[in-house]
Amino acid sequence: MYLSEINVYPIKSFKGISLNEASVEDRGLRFDRRWMLVDVKNKFLTQREFPKMATISIDVNDDGLNIQADGLKKVIPLHPDMSETASVKIWTSSVKAVVYPPAINDWFSEVLGAKCRLVLMPDDAKRKVNPFYAVRKIKDTVSFADGYPFLLIGEGSLADLNSKLEVPVPMNRFRPNFVVSGTGPFAEDTWKKISIGGTIFHVVKPCARCVMTTVDQSKGEKTGREPLKTLADYRTKNGNVLFGQNLIAERSGSVVRTGDKIEVVETK
Repeated sequence: MYLSEINVYPIKSFKGISLNEASVEDRGLRFDRRWMLVDVKNKFLTQREFPKMATISIDVNDDGLNIQADGLKKVIPLHPDMSETASVKIWTSSVKAVVYPPAINDWFSEVLGAKCRLVLMPDDAKRKVNPFYAVRKIKDTVSFADGYPFLLIGEGSLADLNSKLEVPVPMNRFRPNFVVSGTGPFAEDTWKKISIGGTIFHVVKPCARCVMTTVDQSKGEKTGREPLKTLADYRTKNGNVLFGQNLIAERSGSVVRTGDKIEVVETK
């Protein structure tokens, strides 16, 4: 088994970036979901409400965030030039965020067709994962991701799902950080602890899927009920449709690379 894909999504729900290598941090891969759009009540916005977000591309470099949407380009600094902060909400959790200036927020509002603001998670913000699944308790934090620092899916799992669909879907429907090659269908469900290129990750919780899986990531449009409907037929447990596994790194500071060998250290 080896790591075939590494993906980050710098602005939550925007188009992802595929990488050859990435730094492992406590809150997730470096730059992954460190930025987010919020509404006028400081509640997070995603493709659930605005499927178009899937088509907004982003690149991260020393100059800042390079955004492309509707043929328009915008360069945004990595850190806002103002000190306004706000408590922003992701599902049931709230965390401190730094708000970007009005000119930048107006640009995104025009792109989405709805009033919104861009926010950054500062280094001193601590959004904890569900303590029931925490490994290191105090140190287990997460970015603006839905709940956990890393998401892994095996290629064999997607192949199994696609064998049941009339129209196959690509892996990007599920927005994983890590994609594993060389596994059977849902092998990741049996893992408790794995090593990716020597970095230990705890497999803490299956990922519950939602309507975002029905958004065509290339068009930014909802496609109907699939693949969620088919997944629900055979991957539902306790009312949740499960696909992929959430991970927590045992330590930060390492680098993972595509091609890294994956070993199962402990099974459930």
